Order: sequence, then C-alpha cells, then structure tokens
Amino acid sequence: MKKHYNITVRGKVQGVGFRFSCMEVAYKFNVKGFVRNRSDRSVYIEAEGEEPELNAFREWCARGPVWARVNEVSEEEGEIQNFSSFEIAR
Repeated sequence: MKKHYNITVRGKVQGVGFRFSCMEVAYKFNVKGFVRNRSDRSVYIEAEGEEPELNAFREWCARGPVWARVNEVSEEEGEIQNFSSFEIAR
C-alpha cells in the first residue's frame, strides 16, 4: 500500500551530504518526493512509496550518511501527492 510521510530530521544534518545521500537512497528504494534544508538547520523530507520500501527509507533517515549525526526525527503521515521523482528542493 502506498503511503506518504512528512519527515523532519534534526542534528548535524546540513553540510554533510545528507540531501544528496537521501536522494540516492530514495532512488534505491523507489521512493518519490523531495528533500530540502530548512533555515533552522534541520532537513525536511516529503516521501512516498510502497510501505516496505518506504519503511526502509525512513530507517535510513534516522541514521543518515556517515558524516551526519541525527539527534531527532519527527514524522507524520500525509496525503499522497503522486510525485514522479525524488528531488533536492531549494
């Protein structure tokens, strides 16, 4: 079943390749949506896909890439947007 999550990741998540790595992992798991930096130094992600792949993507978000230090992840289910790709948004 397809689901959509709005995810906010806090910690040392900017300037460590989080967005690019996030995009690569999204491609790997066929997750669609976007990732963007926020002015409060967090990273915001909207992601949707089939539940097993989306769950694996969400688990990765809780760890992040090797140089990141994730302190907190907040998630909420959202409305399906039918994204066609996964992008780094500005």
